[in-house]
Amino acid sequence: MTFNTGLSGLKAASTHLNVTGNNIANAGSTGFKASRAEFADLYAGTIGSGVQTANISQQFTQGNITKTGNSLDLAINGQGFFKVSNSGAEIYTRNGTFSSDKNGNVVDNSGYKLQGYQADVDGTLMKGEVTDLVVDTTPQLPKATSKIEQILTLNSTATVPTAATFNPADASTYNWSTSVSVFDSQGNEHTMMQYFAKTDTNQWNMYVTMDGRNPADPTLTTPYSAEVDFDAYGKLTGITSSDFSVDANNVLTLANWVPATITNSTTSPVTWGSNGAAANADGVTLNISKITQTNNTSAVTSIRQDGYTTGQLSGLSTDSSGTIFATYTNGQSKNVGQVILTTFANPQGLTPIGGSNWIQSSSSGEPVPGEPGTGILGTLEAGSLEDSNVDLTAQLVDLIVAQRNYQANAKTIETESTIAQTIIQIR
Repeated sequence: MTFNTGLSGLKAASTHLNVTGNNIANAGSTGFKASRAEFADLYAGTIGSGVQTANISQQFTQGNITKTGNSLDLAINGQGFFKVSNSGAEIYTRNGTFSSDKNGNVVDNSGYKLQGYQADVDGTLMKGEVTDLVVDTTPQLPKATSKIEQILTLNSTATVPTAATFNPADASTYNWSTSVSVFDSQGNEHTMMQYFAKTDTNQWNMYVTMDGRNPADPTLTTPYSAEVDFDAYGKLTGITSSDFSVDANNVLTLANWVPATITNSTTSPVTWGSNGAAANADGVTLNISKITQTNNTSAVTSIRQDGYTTGQLSGLSTDSSGTIFATYTNGQSKNVGQVILTTFANPQGLTPIGGSNWIQSSSSGEPVPGEPGTGILGTLEAGSLEDSNVDLTAQLVDLIVAQRNYQANAKTIETESTIAQTIIQIR
């Protein structure tokens, strides 16, 4: 027995205590991965001469995922690491606490920039080039309406109005009306009214106004019109019009709409004219080809139009594939970018640098990037964070074991000292 054997045991037990204490201290650290001290025996020939620390291995088991409600908090459910950039230096982390800085960069608590695929101004992801993810906070420009799609039902039991001349101000001259918002090139909202008047058993007239005016000439109140015909089963057979162009699929196009506004409110009646904006350059298509005539109340089943006004950024959201969406006050949304994840052949070979961060080493292998949910990469859970994977119960038991090992090795040294003292006292 030698002092070296006991000293190696003390050193190993001290290392065990340090690793266990560090695990316990980081039980509440987001994305922290526990470490494990691994030991091996030492031999001098055939005689044991103590113990050595063989490795401090990192345990990349999954931590619990906790909901936070913050839109840019991200948790990885499965394998992989977030990739962040510190002035070009590549760092990998499981800590998904992200936010946007004053320049719109998506950053972690250290200011490191989250990496992924950026989207262009139209929201199309530019895959293949990994770069800093940036949220564009500028207002979303308006879009002029180019198409309107409606599914309508007309009441087949309706009777033909007694008045021969249509008048939008007189409800007795038509059977039913509906409206839809239409936007011009400057994002101004206009109201398109549609009035339906039955003219025969399976025939209706549709009258259309924009802001209560003639679509092409806002100085006039006369509407545009189209004849809508049905068969005996209530299915559309055709639409004819001299005001709209109608294609083979019964889709109408309003090609000459002039966005209007009141230009003089002091006259009686008030004076209307162009508001200076433009309609969509290719016109506005009105698709009512799925209209039916049945024994039911006239109604709108669905309606869609693709125009919108100017929008301010109102929020962000992320799906399980890592795609970040920006939502705007005008009800629109678009892609901002997509978070990528990175995996390694040997994650335990990564070098920890603190803050639940790691860097590549020769032992880890090369980083392999990919989209969340592809290959062996995990998915993302937005509005959530991954907890530390430290099992406090197991660590506290480990702490007791390490403490007893330390005491036992101290006892070994004490015994060796007693023997040495006995030898010295021999006369």
